[in-house]
Parts: sequence; structure tokens; C-alpha cells
Amino acid sequence: MLGVDVNGARAVFRRTGQELIVTPRRGLPIHKRFVVRVAYAGTPHTIVVSPIVFGAPYGWIYTNDGAFVGCEPNAARTWYPSNDHPSDKASFAFKITVPKSREVVANGTLIRHWVRASQATFVWREAQPMATYLATIGIGRWDFQNTTTPRGIQEFVAVDPALANDARHAHAVAMTARITDYWARTFGRYPFGSTGAIIDNVPRIGFSLETQTRPLYGFVPDAGTVSHELSHEWFGESVSVRNWRHIWLNEGFAMFSSWLWTEHTGGPPTLHQARSIYNTIGPGSSFWKQSIADPKRNTMFSSAVYYRDAMTLAALRHKIGNHDFAVLLRTWAREHRYGNVTTAQFVNLAERVSGQRLGSFFYVWLWRPAKPPTVGAIIA
Repeated sequence: MLGVDVNGARAVFRRTGQELIVTPRRGLPIHKRFVVRVAYAGTPHTIVVSPIVFGAPYGWIYTNDGAFVGCEPNAARTWYPSNDHPSDKASFAFKITVPKSREVVANGTLIRHWVRASQATFVWREAQPMATYLATIGIGRWDFQNTTTPRGIQEFVAVDPALANDARHAHAVAMTARITDYWARTFGRYPFGSTGAIIDNVPRIGFSLETQTRPLYGFVPDAGTVSHELSHEWFGESVSVRNWRHIWLNEGFAMFSSWLWTEHTGGPPTLHQARSIYNTIGPGSSFWKQSIADPKRNTMFSSAVYYRDAMTLAALRHKIGNHDFAVLLRTWAREHRYGNVTTAQFVNLAERVSGQRLGSFFYVWLWRPAKPPTVGAIIA
């Protein structure tokens, strides 16, 4: 740590574990804004085991030509000072200087770019509130594609040139535009200034990841992956959880969205997809033994937190009907845009929109660690 200023005056600071404790030179007026500037230097490190795909690294990952940065749930602190918690959202500006043979993609909009001598500098800005774990930087050699979707949403895609001969990457770029537009029609207006993707070539990475405005892929993604990650722009990025206990409001919604895209493109209805999984997992499986409304830190990325959550939404859609369910999702995205939410708020909204008492339904699907009696949602 090089130094800390508060409102331009040097402040005393100390570190306790991962926490930075700052003591201003003088008291700060209550309810008044203040600016803390932290000067720091170091080498970002990779977290060896990802909680999403065990055995894979996450955080700041060094690649052959730069870096691939995916931070969920708590790797942001490994490369910049932050209150690394989903409830503390802020606008972001990135000013990144790299060798001129490299380029940089990040969240939001590219504001400026210049080259001086042997170095290139890129300035990106994300003006809308963003949780720390959603911040990303992609450093490397890129093919940049700056276009708009058919509905006019700005689209910025960065593709590793090593994938230029893989015809699937062009398909993934086209899918990004189509799916963004479809989600905007389904969930309500797109909440950010641009959409897109960062498609890197990192074979040792086994996951894709939501990052605000453009999902991060370590490989060429398929339609299920793109639809999942782009739905997070509404459910996860714009509407964020108050704490990780409520993660089903991110991952369950994204998994359900991938089923919804399958239905939209000619596949089976979401309820049939949910029943297929329900019928193949016996009541004694550990899949049903987790209370997914309170999944606990070390199991919050279990398969149940993805699939049982999506099954909950498919069952809810069947129970309250397509019209009320569509109104529910759009109202949820609109009323909580750029905010933080809890499970109780979603349950209350579902009851308000549908006019039904749904406490028992949600208890069976989200809290009770046992297989629900039916995926058809005919539950008291």
C-alpha cells in the first residue's frame, strides 16, 4: 500500500487481514459525501480453486497474451481495493496501460484510447451501479467488433484471434445480439448502455461468467451458455442480491432463462424440461437435501442451486399462469433495477402479482431439504 487520502488529506491506515481500516485526519460530517483515494501497487494473483468449477482457477488468470479476469464471488479484492460484497454497488472507471501490442476490454463503454511510444492506454467506464465481483478486464490480442443489435442496443464483442478459424465464434456473436433483444422484450428494457461478450481462448478454464455489460467466456459458447449469461444482465447485474444467501435469485433465474430460450427456439416447454430432471433424481439424492434459499457458503454453487432453482420458477410459471409469470419477471426487473434484493421480496411480489398465497409453495421448493411432491406445482 502506497498511501490513503480522504478528501485530499493524507489519512492514517492499517490492514487487519483483508480489511483496510482508514482514520481520516479530521471528522467527516454525517450524510455528506467524501472521497477516499487508495494508492496501491502489486501483482494480482490467481485463486487456485474456483467455487464455481472446482479444480479451475479464478480471479486474475494469466493467459498466453494477457489476462482473463473473472471474480465471482470474491476475487475482486485480489486486484483492486474494494468493499467486496454484492450489496455495495458503484459506477466504475478503468484506465489501463499495456504494451502497444495488446488491447484491453472491460465493462461499459470505451471512452478513450491512445498510444504513446511503446504503450497503449484504454479508458472504459460503466456508469450504472455495479457490484465488485462483476468488474472485469480482458488484456490480450483481440478482434474487436463494435455494432448494434437489431433493436439498436450497442454491442461490443472482443474475440481472441486464435478463434478466428472457429466458425462457432461468429455464431456466438450473432446469438448475443438476438438473445439480448429477446430478453429485452421478455424482461423489460436492457438496463445498461451496451451488451456484448468477451470470448477468450483459455482451455484450462471450465466456466463462463457473468460480468456487467458483456459476459466472459473462456471458450466459444453455445446457445444455452449465452442465454444463461445474458439473462444475468437483468437478474444478477441490474437486480443484485443483498447477500450471497439469496444467490438463487441470480443462478436460478439464469438457468430458467436458458430453458426459456430453448422453448422459444422450438424446444420443449420449461415445465417439461423441469420434469425431465425431476423424474431422473431420486428422493434420496443429496440434490434434494440442500435448502437452496440458504445454501451456505461452501455449497452455494452446487448443481441444486442452479437446477432446483430453475425448477422452482418453471413450477411457479405453471402454478400462476404464463401471463402473471411474465408480469412478475418484468415487474421484478423494473422495480428493483440497479438495486439489491432478497427472497422475501420476490415471494411478496409473486403473491401481489398473482393474487395467490404462495408461502407453502416456496417453502417446499426453496427451504425444505426434501424432494417436492410434484413438479407440476399443485401444492397447497
